Amino acid sequence: MSNFERRLDARLVVSVAAVGITCFAGVVVETALNIAFPALMKEFGVTTAVVQWVTTAYLLVLSAIMPISSFLTRRFRNKTLFLAAMAVFIAGTAVCAAAPHFILLVVGRILQGIGAGIALPLMFNIVLQQAPVGKLGVMMGFATLIIAIAPAVGPSFGGFLVEAFGWRSIFLVLLPFLGLSLVLGALTVRQARDVEKVGFSPVQFLLVAAGFTALVVAVNAASESAWTSPKTLGLLALAFALLAGFTWISRRSDTPLLRVRIFTDRTYSLSLAYAVLIQAAVLALGYLIPYFAQVAKSVGSFAAGCLLLPGCIIGAILTPFGGRLLDRFGAKRPILAGAAVGVATLACFAAFGAEGSAVRLAFIYVFFPICQGLSLSNSMTHGLRSLPEDLQADGNAAFNTVQQLGGAVGTAVAAAIVNSAQAGSSGDVVAGTTAGAQTAFYVLLGAGAAAFAAALGVFLRPRRGQAEKRSRSGLID
Repeated sequence: MSNFERRLDARLVVSVAAVGITCFAGVVVETALNIAFPALMKEFGVTTAVVQWVTTAYLLVLSAIMPISSFLTRRFRNKTLFLAAMAVFIAGTAVCAAAPHFILLVVGRILQGIGAGIALPLMFNIVLQQAPVGKLGVMMGFATLIIAIAPAVGPSFGGFLVEAFGWRSIFLVLLPFLGLSLVLGALTVRQARDVEKVGFSPVQFLLVAAGFTALVVAVNAASESAWTSPKTLGLLALAFALLAGFTWISRRSDTPLLRVRIFTDRTYSLSLAYAVLIQAAVLALGYLIPYFAQVAKSVGSFAAGCLLLPGCIIGAILTPFGGRLLDRFGAKRPILAGAAVGVATLACFAAFGAEGSAVRLAFIYVFFPICQGLSLSNSMTHGLRSLPEDLQADGNAAFNTVQQLGGAVGTAVAAAIVNSAQAGSSGDVVAGTTAGAQTAFYVLLGAGAAAFAAALGVFLRPRRGQAEKRSRSGLID
């Protein structure tokens, strides 16, 4: 496949869209089910802690599969991976729709997590391998657009369907679209590189899967209790030890599942840090604003879910435009402009967020997706382009995995802050929620400032000695 011609044609666009439908469906279900939790608890007779497993199980599997997507891309053809992802995801969706017991609903979510864990990195790998270099930004923006719309659609979509047709309709309505995606992808997904007969290391997989599983469970425990609880600290220590073991073995292996030397690239690592912090803020705001509106401002669940919709639509529309700016002017202008808008918006939340109406929150939020549209996809594109072509699949695997975990951590931090404030409010839930939301906005402002510093660091020239060292290691910007 060394003579593959990169070209932006209808077949590439349709293939990216076909894979993206699965990614879109995964995010929509994840966000829509949050609205359906009360209905699930009533039908299956489970508690709040138990019902959370429909989301936690999905995230656990997703975080275990995505780190090995580089191995899967090198070992199997794109169409094989696509068909496998679609078959498993469709099966999981059907199981969820028909589940007579809660355990089968969780099994269905696990199957969906496997499918989405294969599909999400595959979508970006197709773009990286096949899009012309001069159109890479706009195509990465298009791929990001597909999944960027999902968090906006999910809450309102879920609220409407649950109220009108019941929670099973969330899954049933997706099946025709998934069937269309299967047909389109089978006809259009193509191969740009030869597959390699690389070996699979069960030890490496178990270490990375167990490490990320411990991390996700720790984050879930932190949102329920506290980050300083013995359970959370113990799980975090276990996650660190497992991932450190995976890194140590990978660095010494001739056939690593993930080539961790990508993290020695300064541009890539800082781009990743920026994206993770912004993603954490996105998911934290996605939790805080609807929750605060419902508890502190007595807004209905459907209306609370719709508060994010205008901003998310703006951000989704801007994402391909931001990619076009990267293609035309380079990465610096759109990324730094987006980072500046992000800090300014988080400063407004810190100054005015817990005061006034829910409409004010929605108005302030409108500006934060501008940060996402200009900088988030472009940061990923710029970071991956700094890696040699043979390491880009590894960079993509790490980027998607860590970004997902960053979002989970952002939500958990916000939830833990609000829960702590409610516990200390002497039974006044409204006052506790207001105080917790305000504190969370201050924390997010700190994260935004750190993200802006990382974005600035991407474009600062390294000292000559560092540049020479990176050049010798084969990692050149």
